[in-house]
Amino acid sequence: MNQASALQQSNTPRPVKVIAVTSGKGGVGKTCVSVNLATAMAATGKRVLLLDADLGLANVDVMLGLQPAYNLSHLLNGDCSIEDLILEGPHGLRIVPATSGTRRMAQLTPTENAGLIRAFCDYGEPLDALIIDTGAGIADTVTMFCSAAQEVAVVICDDPASITDAYALIKVLSREFGVQRFHIITNRVPTMQHGRDLYSKIVRVTDRFLDVTLDFGGAIPDDYYLQRAVRRQMTVVDAYPASRSALAFKNLAQLADKWEGGTGVSGHLEFFVERNGRLPAVSGAGQ
Repeated sequence: MNQASALQQSNTPRPVKVIAVTSGKGGVGKTCVSVNLATAMAATGKRVLLLDADLGLANVDVMLGLQPAYNLSHLLNGDCSIEDLILEGPHGLRIVPATSGTRRMAQLTPTENAGLIRAFCDYGEPLDALIIDTGAGIADTVTMFCSAAQEVAVVICDDPASITDAYALIKVLSREFGVQRFHIITNRVPTMQHGRDLYSKIVRVTDRFLDVTLDFGGAIPDDYYLQRAVRRQMTVVDAYPASRSALAFKNLAQLADKWEGGTGVSGHLEFFVERNGRLPAVSGAGQ
């Protein structure tokens, strides 16, 4: 490789792994999974950005005991840049906070959602992974952010409504947005086998009615130390690194690092399209 080629390669931003963490219903521990997954990845030396995309009911900053001066509403209004928003968390984890209790942010138009996604495409700092903590359900913001990611991780727990609503979300994302692969993370389970049984339960339904691929992303145990860490506004990965839940999140981070996003064009707006060497989305798609 000649010097000019080496210089050009060094100046080319590295690809970014984009993972949306979502759920069919609230209350299943989705944000806790997002925060601990991002922290566990950052602890391995990865450059990780955690985006709180639960725009109207955000609480990533609360979980980590942070007090942001700006949030995504300021970015949307043109009052600041992404760089102005970013907070630093454990292990160099970078966090983009949203806002809570603001109806306007919970009711963004498709054009405004697309504008936020495009704004992140212009983020030029070195980055290995973007973890997106979406809202729950099938609202436009949830489906747009999920379809703009390379990987979609769906968090479920041992609650019939959790499984039913997760199926509904997967159905919408597959049939209306072309998402064909999902990683199922079972949360608050007593044993690994119980988590696998929950995964098998939703797979039996999707195999029958949907043309999708589901894989077992891992099981997070119902751990006293996890709840204790939440009360301390810390990640369990840092507060109690030897606990069962912390070890599960570390295993999840290693597994997620091996997930491989698709290639080509999806027809929908995506994060970091050019940096990841993918074709631009069709004009107007996903809006």
